[in-house]
Amino acid sequence: YSDADRNARHVAMADEAVHIGPSAARESYLVADRIIDAARRTGAQAIHPGYGFLSENAGFADACAAAGNVFIGPPADSIRAMGSKSEAKKIMEKAKVPLVPGYHGDDQSPELLAAEAAKIGFPVLIKAAAGGGGKGMRVVESAEKFADALAGAKREAKASFADDHVLVEKYLTRPRHIEIQVFADASDCLYLFERDCSLQRRHQKVIEEAPAPGMDPARRKAMGEAAVAAAKAIGYRGAGTVEFIADQDGTFFFMEMNTRLQVEHPVTEAITGQDLVEWQLVVAAGGKMPLTQNELRIDGHAVEVRLYAEDPARNFLPSTGTLVHLKLPDEGAHVRVDTGVRQGDTVTPFYDPMIAKVIVHDRDRASAMRRMAVLMGETEVVGVTTNAGLLKG
Repeated sequence: YSDADRNARHVAMADEAVHIGPSAARESYLVADRIIDAARRTGAQAIHPGYGFLSENAGFADACAAAGNVFIGPPADSIRAMGSKSEAKKIMEKAKVPLVPGYHGDDQSPELLAAEAAKIGFPVLIKAAAGGGGKGMRVVESAEKFADALAGAKREAKASFADDHVLVEKYLTRPRHIEIQVFADASDCLYLFERDCSLQRRHQKVIEEAPAPGMDPARRKAMGEAAVAAAKAIGYRGAGTVEFIADQDGTFFFMEMNTRLQVEHPVTEAITGQDLVEWQLVVAAGGKMPLTQNELRIDGHAVEVRLYAEDPARNFLPSTGTLVHLKLPDEGAHVRVDTGVRQGDTVTPFYDPMIAKVIVHDRDRASAMRRMAVLMGETEVVGVTTNAGLLKG
């Protein structure tokens, strides 16, 4: 834990807690040596990197191995392969995974990029090759606006990732964002169906559901097999997510691969009845996945919402302060709540402002959505502004 987390819920719940530095993540949670030292001091054999910070850091995976710790995640080479969006596209092209029409080359001259954009056809999307979270991303509607958008995207990419390399892709105006949960052990790779993450704000997911509405068996199989091909192409192990964008006509294209467990994995757990973290531990220990592809089934429908300390009326700016009053939904047969805070805790500016994830599982989509709307209406947070009203709607 860092200085900011000294009184946090996860610290109180832990059997052992190790202080790793100041509040700023770059001085604590992002310092690999401090994490590895904490493992050494406590006698830990393995390190689970969670969802963020060092979870997709190949250097950290290498450092764990060098220190004799098992990194509960994919091989470092798999992380590196998917760490650059442009390199990932090249690998996927070789593996015959469908790609959005675009330019992913090394020549970054503005003239060439503008020419490639014109060849693709507007609107186009400029994306930071080393990016994520919407940083270094611009939608460009016309050739006249391309130069300014490119300069802005490169500036932001350089500031966020120390790398201003970008790629240019066709921008789909009404796409669906569908991701496939993949899992691999030393001898097999399978998919645990899909999640629809189309509802986002500022390129960050807000509501996720599984299975995707309107998904037919043939398309599910095609997307699942494409995701498995992507994972196999980089020698993947453990839990990962292959993200696709799907057009109105049923076509789909590879977008990126997240080489970690996703924040929204509980909806997959709900519809499959499987514990993906348990699967991670088993595979990291050298074991095999407990089920084969043909043994997996979909049961009902699950929805996850992310309750954030943020102000929808102010472009979703984070809201900080003390949680003077907090009433989250009660957990039960249909409801799961994942949270790291309690009443009285402080939402600081140092980390992600998510208060909780609320997951509902029911017999069908309509039932799950109705149940979620009721739960959000009953959620009470005083001390910070939240997006609960938006989630209820």
